Amino acid sequence: MSSNTENNADLNETLQKPDSSNQDKIDKVSDVEALARLLDSRFTIPGFNMKFGIDSLIGLIPGIGDVLTAILGLYIIVRAMHLGASFLLIVRMLINLLVDMILGAFPFLGDIFDLAFRSNSMNINMLVRHLEKKGEKTDAIHNA
Repeated sequence: MSSNTENNADLNETLQKPDSSNQDKIDKVSDVEALARLLDSRFTIPGFNMKFGIDSLIGLIPGIGDVLTAILGLYIIVRAMHLGASFLLIVRMLINLLVDMILGAFPFLGDIFDLAFRSNSMNINMLVRHLEKKGEKTDAIHNA
């Protein structure tokens, strides 16, 4: 009977210990999610309740603004690769990023497009769904 109690105690202790590899993935998703939020929806335009991020601000720089924000968005995709995202997911994320970069490069209309098209947030949401489907536990608040 004592050994049964010890086994239950060991089982409870094992269940309460976080898996370090899972915790690493949780930390990485949360970190990249924060970057996506900064790029796409960190600030709010008062009176309009419209969110925007530094992607929209940096995109105002003619010629290089959208390239710079695409490089930051590419970092999210590289991190997704390290987290085990599938090839198809990486392709979809790259397409989102390219659409954002190309259409965002047009003067004035591209800047308006950048306010509405949040490629980084879409990519994070797809990554979180992918990890959840694979059975990875995430604590991401995927509403960036």
